[in-house]
This record gives sequence, structure tokens and C-alpha cells, in this order.
Amino acid sequence: MDPAFIRNYCIIAHIDHGKSTLADRMLEITGTVSAREMHEQLLDSMDLERERGITIKAQAVRMDYQSPGGSTYELNLIDTPGHVDFSYEVSRSIAACEGAVLVVDATQGIQAQTLANVYLAVEHDLTIIPVVNKIDLPAAEPERVIAELGTAFGYTAGEVLLVSAKNGTGVAELLEAIVERIPPPKAHRDRPLRALVFDSKYDSYKGVLAYVRVADGVVRGTERIRMMATDTQTDVLEVGVFKPAMAPVPSLEAGEVGYVATGLKSVGQVRVGDTITTARGGAETPLPGYGGQKPMVFAGLYPAEGTEFHDLREALERLQMNDASLVYEPENSQALGPGFRCGFLGLLHMEIVQERLEREYD
Repeated sequence: MDPAFIRNYCIIAHIDHGKSTLADRMLEITGTVSAREMHEQLLDSMDLERERGITIKAQAVRMDYQSPGGSTYELNLIDTPGHVDFSYEVSRSIAACEGAVLVVDATQGIQAQTLANVYLAVEHDLTIIPVVNKIDLPAAEPERVIAELGTAFGYTAGEVLLVSAKNGTGVAELLEAIVERIPPPKAHRDRPLRALVFDSKYDSYKGVLAYVRVADGVVRGTERIRMMATDTQTDVLEVGVFKPAMAPVPSLEAGEVGYVATGLKSVGQVRVGDTITTARGGAETPLPGYGGQKPMVFAGLYPAEGTEFHDLREALERLQMNDASLVYEPENSQALGPGFRCGFLGLLHMEIVQERLEREYD
């Protein structure tokens, strides 16, 4: 697709301000997901996310949007977490976008995490569309929140959109604003391939899946590629997009967001923030990556049985593949035997990691 008709954006908000519900409405209005397949928090694919009502992992999805003017646009939405512990997920999503939808709850107003995420988006030169959500609630005070947005960030009342993600009010207008206000990606299809890895996960059939935003060139499903940071080479098994389930496509071109199935078995070979290029005649300079993340909370994790040490190591390796901000190193305790000293971004992050280890890698 012509890059002029592509829009890459993320939704940023404080926890519980209705991001995932807004994403659900967008998927419904654009016809990406039929009403029959629709369920709440569709992009929150982990059971843990639905139970707690929070987003833990950033998710990407492609929508085809028919504008009132008759043009078809490709919208790539990257849904991001709102809790401070997962701000690293947000920073990576922001680097893959040109715009952001800033969602503020009409009953609560601007919160601390809203400010932090906005400053992050401004640093990356993103175009921000301010949205006041939950205007259908009896306690909603949209005028007060619009005034807050004006005081904090200088937005005028005309720039702020009023929506109710729950019943769909104003969401069609928001989609139109995304097309009009957010700039298309700067894409150079004639240059050597450069694709930014903004997330990755392990698939038992396809190996490591790299979630990428293609900056230059084209990546095809038959190519030999090279990871620039680790200098690992591999043959691509498949490239595709998220609709929201994975759908293979022949190629991903500059400006597009999708996934590359690498077939690699080791999670350490595909680093988040790395640049993918072609093995032959590839790019010389990588894309600017991300700064590292410093853990704030440390805890020791030990297997119940000493013989399960290697199973725990494998589980942590796989989990780290899916959660780049988890750090760990082996340690020995006189009382508890061999285990791992793990670093987390916060207490909620620690709790989530423990629960995921118990559920997913039992």
C-alpha cells in the first residue's frame, strides 16, 4: 500500500481509563472483527489481563478503514499498557508510531501516568490526539477535563474529542481525526531493508516471532535476514500482519507493521530494539534502538524441588523472550539451594511474572 494511506498509532492512557475498550470499538467499526467474534478486551490475549482488567503486553493490530471521502486507509494500532510498571512496553510501542491517541477518563481527569506517557510521546515527536472518554457516565465532567488538558498541554477545546468507548459515541469521528491529523510514515521502499523489532515472542512451530515496524525497504517471506546487533542470520519462514490473529502476507513494505517468523530457537538471538536487514546487500547502520530498563524491585525465585532448577531456567528464558524488562541471574542460597535473583520494574510486575510462571510454564 502507498505509505500516504498508512497510519501507525498507539493508545496511551493511565490504567483504567478505557484504552482496551476503545480499541475494541475501533476493531468493530472498521469491520476488522465481526460482532460475533467480539468479546471484551479483545487485544488483551492473556487470561491474566482479562481477569485483572489491565493490559500487560503491548499488542499490534491492522485495520482497513474506509474514510467518508472514499479512500481506504491501513491503520496500525499498537495497544499499550497503562500501569507504571509496564512503561517499558509503552516506550517501545511509541518508537514504532507517528501518532498517539491520548485517552483521559472524564470522571478522573489527568493522572500521573498520563503525564509520563505524554512526555515520552512528545520526545519522539508524535502527533497527539487528546480524547476524553467515558462521557456517558453520570459522574463525567468533560468540561473540567478539557480545561485540565488545556492547562497541562495547551490543547484548545476544539482539538479535544469526546467519546464513549463503551457505547461507541464519537469513535467514528476519532478514526477520521487519526487519518487527518497523524502524518503518514516516512518510508523509503527503494533503500536496503531496515526493520525495527519492537516486541517478540516465542512460537513452538515458527520459532521466535519478531514484531517489526519496517522503516526502509521490503521484507519477503523467502528472504535470508540478519539481526544487526547479534549478527545472527536466518531464513524467514513467514511474514504477516495481525488482524488481530496472525495472517500471513507475501511481503511487508516500508511503513508497515507486522511480524517476521524467524525460525530461531534461542530467544536471545532476537533482541527488542534490534534492526533486521537482509543478509546480502543489507543496510550498514541500524535504526536507533531503545535505552535499557533498570529494575527497581529484586526477589529470589527458587524451585520447590532442587531438581527443577533447569525447568525454572527454561521458563524464565521463555518468559524473558516475551517480557524484555525481566532480568535474572543464577544464585545459590544455603537454605533454599540453587535459584535465581530476579529484577522487576515494580511490585505489580513481580506479581504478574510469578503468576505467569505458575500458569504458563507449570
